[in-house]
Amino acid sequence: MRNFTLPSEELMGSGHLGCQGCGAALAMRYALKAAGDNTIVVIPACCWTIIAGPFPYTSLKVPVLHTAFETAAVAASGVRAALDIQGDTETTVLAWAGDGGTFDIGLQSLSGAAERNENILYICYDNEAYMNTGIQRSGATPYLAWTTTTPEKTPKTEPKKDIMAIMVAHGIPYAATATVAYPDDFIRKVQKAKSIYGTKFLHVLAPCPPGWKAPSEWTIKLSRLAVHTRVFPLYEVEHGERYILNEPKEATTLPVSEYLKLQGRFSHLTEREREAIQELIEKRWQKLLRMVRESS
Repeated sequence: MRNFTLPSEELMGSGHLGCQGCGAALAMRYALKAAGDNTIVVIPACCWTIIAGPFPYTSLKVPVLHTAFETAAVAASGVRAALDIQGDTETTVLAWAGDGGTFDIGLQSLSGAAERNENILYICYDNEAYMNTGIQRSGATPYLAWTTTTPEKTPKTEPKKDIMAIMVAHGIPYAATATVAYPDDFIRKVQKAKSIYGTKFLHVLAPCPPGWKAPSEWTIKLSRLAVHTRVFPLYEVEHGERYILNEPKEATTLPVSEYLKLQGRFSHLTEREREAIQELIEKRWQKLLRMVRESS
């Protein structure tokens, strides 16, 4: 980490429409720094449809294609095919979608692209709900979290969908997790994905201050805590088989309560419910460790 230098080129303008502390806005900034200016971004309906700015303006300094909610991956596949016909094999086609457009509404499109091994980079910025339309529950919403459709008295009773396991099951060349708290890890993974032919998938945790009911200045803190509490481990999977754990050198193991207590969306939890979440996190962590051991 000490030898890491953040790329200086800025491909995202300061005039975007993201909320204060928006993890998704910071994630886009890092992703474009890594991808470079020879990139076309495909964005379905999501927060970033708004953040980019109203037509004909955009805060991004690369070409942008806005598309329908469920079509990020297939639209990106079409852009890739058109570039290939023109003999352009250098431009990066980046599909950029939220959790609603990835875990749920766009899953069939993404699965199809992955099954065909389309040569695209797909990044899901995960703020764990349908934030753009009012904080409704998605397949990425954590177990027992508050949303407007899973209020305090009836919080979400299903665990978060394991999107990484779903994508790894397709046998794609590369899948990885990243957060805005570790830009060196994030940027390295985007650059690595660029060098690989086929479907590449990055799952990026992107805190949403309004949706998570947390102060805007805690975005990086929450992202870091997600890693340290093992809520969101950092790892890579190559060709659906080789698992690589990317724990930060300074990482310490903390109880999940340290992460939960900073977010209003979990303020209704009882002690027993917090323990249940801890048990769920530990179960998934042990499964990940087993996959790392078995593939090494």
